Amino acid sequence: MTGAAQPPDPAVIFVNRFFYPDHSATSQILSDLAFDLAAKGRRVVVIASRLRYDDPAARLPARERVRGVEVRRVATTGFGRAGLAGRAFDLLSFHASAAFALLAAVRRGDVVVAKTDPPLISVVAGWAAALKGARLVNWLQDVYPEVAAALGVGVGPAIGLLTVLRDASLRQARINVVLGETMARRLTAVPAARTRIIANWVDERAVTPISRADNPLRRAWGLQDAFVVGYSGNLGRAHEHVAMLGAARALADDPRIVFLMIGGGQQMEALRAAGPPNLHFQPYQDAASLSQSLSAPDVHWISLRPELEGLIVPSKAYGVLAAGRPILAVAAADGEIARLVAAHGCGLQCDPGDAEGFAAAVRALAGDPDLVRRLGAAARRASETTFSRQAALAAWRAALAAAAP
Repeated sequence: MTGAAQPPDPAVIFVNRFFYPDHSATSQILSDLAFDLAAKGRRVVVIASRLRYDDPAARLPARERVRGVEVRRVATTGFGRAGLAGRAFDLLSFHASAAFALLAAVRRGDVVVAKTDPPLISVVAGWAAALKGARLVNWLQDVYPEVAAALGVGVGPAIGLLTVLRDASLRQARINVVLGETMARRLTAVPAARTRIIANWVDERAVTPISRADNPLRRAWGLQDAFVVGYSGNLGRAHEHVAMLGAARALADDPRIVFLMIGGGQQMEALRAAGPPNLHFQPYQDAASLSQSLSAPDVHWISLRPELEGLIVPSKAYGVLAAGRPILAVAAADGEIARLVAAHGCGLQCDPGDAEGFAAAVRALAGDPDLVRRLGAAARRASETTFSRQAALAAWRAALAAAAP
């Protein structure tokens, strides 16, 4: 006679629109954490869409187990990022499908971790957790609906209701994980004791500096002798590009200097149409070639509109640090990225919109290879210490242990 079937161990259930093998920033960081937890014996479930960030036509498997992680991918619309209406349908359809998937997956004692893609998924995750007797953890990559309001993308009169619902999910959560001090100060709806700062990361063992002479992408892209000012990732509405564009135009007659744009996004397409000839464009690069692509520039510029400080923290900074390249922070001097650059001595800062300051910084760096090397070495030290993968994963394990029943 056999005994009754034992219930499964309590699970950590992540909900986010993208997961491995998708290469978007939220997917890569979530995948890293999920695989780490599974390798250490935790039961891990991920609820995601079947889409890929830059390929809405792709359809990933509905169910699979990857490196010990149970992946449940739900059906959504697949309009992609080309238009706001289509994006809205994709987000709303994921909310609906994820709600049903959470109700089916969550058990008493589980910990549900809601990441902010799509925005306000913490509201849906919070309802499911409350109904099933689970604990909620919010992982805020962005602070919505404030981001949408700052960008003017259609929140309108609903912002009050959305804020009330969002704040309720923050108060419900055992822990709200944010990316920096400025973002933590934005969360006035919850006690500081239930907010933890865990910065994003890359695996600094996988992304390492490659010298100019040894980088095959510099050769393939015809950049061997140039001083390369780079940008890598999504360039969207939150990212200020006026200063860079003005600097590129001011430096267009200097054959030493090239501006390399790797990735995509709404603003990237505008630059393709309006940019001067010293702007070079390349598509998103595979994760396996990140060391090469992030090491191709001599310096990376990272930007954020000032009104979005504390609402967004550009996670691309951590890959740049790992690649040992200086950061030119085009952001408010008291903002998260500019403070990181100042604290670790790994770059320079100029104000958004200041094309003259941007151009002066590029000229200074292009004319001082020793300064570039010193700033790059400081960037790599910051990656290996303050922003190391192991430190971030350990902080996450501690946060999840504190959130458990």
